[in-house]
Amino acid sequence: MNRNNIFIHLALALVLILVAAFAGQLNRWRHRWKSFGPVPATEKKRATTTEEIALSETPNFSRPEVLVRFKSGVSQETIERLTAQLHDRVEDRIESVPGLEAIDDLDNADAATVVNEYSQLPEVEYAEPNYDIELDEVEAPLVPVLPHDPQFSDQWALSNSGQRGGKQGADISATLAWATTTGSDKVVVAVLDSGVDYTHEDLAGNMWKRPASMAPYHDDELGTIDDEYGFSTVESIGDPMDENGHGTHCAGIIGAEGENNIGIAGVNWKVRIMPLKFMNSGGFGTTKDAIEAINYVIERKKAGVNVRIISASWGSTQYSRALEDVIRKAYENDIAFVAAAGNSSTNNDRTPHYPSSYNVPNVISVAALDRHDQLATFSNWGAKSVAIAAPGVDILSTWLGNAYEEKSGTSMATPVVAGVAALVLAEHPRMSVDELKKKLLASTDPIVALKGKTVSGGRINAAKAVE
Repeated sequence: MNRNNIFIHLALALVLILVAAFAGQLNRWRHRWKSFGPVPATEKKRATTTEEIALSETPNFSRPEVLVRFKSGVSQETIERLTAQLHDRVEDRIESVPGLEAIDDLDNADAATVVNEYSQLPEVEYAEPNYDIELDEVEAPLVPVLPHDPQFSDQWALSNSGQRGGKQGADISATLAWATTTGSDKVVVAVLDSGVDYTHEDLAGNMWKRPASMAPYHDDELGTIDDEYGFSTVESIGDPMDENGHGTHCAGIIGAEGENNIGIAGVNWKVRIMPLKFMNSGGFGTTKDAIEAINYVIERKKAGVNVRIISASWGSTQYSRALEDVIRKAYENDIAFVAAAGNSSTNNDRTPHYPSSYNVPNVISVAALDRHDQLATFSNWGAKSVAIAAPGVDILSTWLGNAYEEKSGTSMATPVVAGVAALVLAEHPRMSVDELKKKLLASTDPIVALKGKTVSGGRINAAKAVE
């Protein structure tokens, strides 16, 4: 071979080497491009080269689709080989659980498919999707519900914004309670008082009327009484029209129709108020007339009327066993008896006030608070005998002749609690009288001024009560 031929062969060999080297590099680039490019689902590419495995460990990939736990004894090399064969990558190893791997499928197959692939491998203990997890959202806070009744802004007991020098928040949290319920016309509250002006524009829609299907009230001594609107024991007739105003005021606190763009809003926007008149125009009545009225409530309950609460804003220091007995009969018929603690600035533990001091399970005795969360100067109290307190000073409510007036007394605090009790029964209609009383006493805001003054030591909170 001459020298020229030698140089020619050397040049050809060098060219072949360069071509081979370039072809190898092209092959590597091809593999890289394929690793990042889309792969048809029907043609799943298996990673077999070290270059592909290295690429699969770069961080620029989607989150892992599956969590796979390999059986004890399966080496990390085997795990890497298996995942590479399935064209997957180990995204993370969970050190605290041997064999548990977070795996990313490079073909973007759905999680169920990938789980099925790994579940069939004898080396795998289990495989499961990498489930989405979201925050357990806390219940959205209650949003206050404000009625559009024009005089609502003057009802500090329901929403105290500090109007007229009051203490902001010193109220029964009615606007928050209304986010849960505004009452129910299935709940009947008997107002045992001077009657009710059942024609009042803000009460008429919430008055109880004897259903047409129900027979008129019959008493063996009094005979048959047309009790279309309730009952008056003053004249022993069926017309309980208020001639004093006190009963109408109490009724409006419980259930003046809310969101009707008239006057005020009651604790309940919807409810049924049963008027019971046992006091005359001067505000006087007798024990016997009160007993007869309570007896009427019990009989109507037995006849099918869902009367669950009696609101009693009156009293004296005279003990009557007969009155106590009929209140106990009301308890036996699952009727709560909410009673005013009295307005003598005295301790009922020492000087009882009746009916609020009767030791009967359904009696709920109520003290009065002012707009500063202070015990009203006139209010009776009792660490053992007065259950709870509610706003009772300068309370705006309905009055005779479509009017509205402010009144003060435990008489006004009592229907506030009776109204909250009706809200609770609207939300929990099957609640027994024992459960209702327990719920009310547990649903209070602690008030410093009530420490050692009432059983609960707090002001009724309607929002807590309807929870």
